Amino acid sequence: MEGLVSIITPTFNSEAFIIETIRSVQEQTYQNWELIIVDDASTDDTAKVVKVEAYKDIRIQFHELEINLGAGVARNFAIGKAKGKYIAFLDADDLWKFNKLEKQIYFLNEKQIPFTFSFYDCINEGGKLIGKSVEAPLKLTYRQLFFCNYVGNLTGIYDTEYFGKIEISSVRKRQDWTMWLTILKKIKVAYVVPESLAFYRVHQNSISASKLKLLKYNFNVYRKYHRLNLIHSLICMVGFLFTQLVLKPKFVRKEA
Repeated sequence: MEGLVSIITPTFNSEAFIIETIRSVQEQTYQNWELIIVDDASTDDTAKVVKVEAYKDIRIQFHELEINLGAGVARNFAIGKAKGKYIAFLDADDLWKFNKLEKQIYFLNEKQIPFTFSFYDCINEGGKLIGKSVEAPLKLTYRQLFFCNYVGNLTGIYDTEYFGKIEISSVRKRQDWTMWLTILKKIKVAYVVPESLAFYRVHQNSISASKLKLLKYNFNVYRKYHRLNLIHSLICMVGFLFTQLVLKPKFVRKEA
């Protein structure tokens, strides 16, 4: 049997989507997994719903944080409980295609690499395709990742026997980007599975979110994670904006 995959899923007021997310894991063709769900002090019935699912499936672990501390803290708590050779991530409103784990584990073994990710499709709150897929360079370098987070969090998977358990930043936004940067800093180059293996749910409030706030979080990656001075951080933000607005590197395409 191939190695155990520990799936890290933070939840916060995820009652409307978490069952569908769990089902997408249970329906995987690769069945050697554990799903570790950590609730970040939800105020809806998320905990009640997940407890029922955990009772029915012993592969599901459920833990609750007493106060809301952010997804980064919840993910770190789950990683601390993980027993798998591989660690994968799936947010509580996103979905995996049925062969996601099988294809990625095969890809890791075939290429003898410790990390990979994949393309993904975008869906709306009702789970319908919205005509967009997100792709990435087939061969991703640290420099490319430095100016654009190509790795969809719902698609990343890494080998703990190579990296150990990677601690995630406790900042509330962009902590996944810093994790992938940590990985690429060590291996220099990452290879993507060149097909869509997951569905990323786009919420209406995320579409209308303040672009200035998003820029602030990106700036904090350069300032706090990379520990660059103010001037250097501002220069990097110019590079980030040039990459996003001019190079448009994520190859977002319309579906036929």
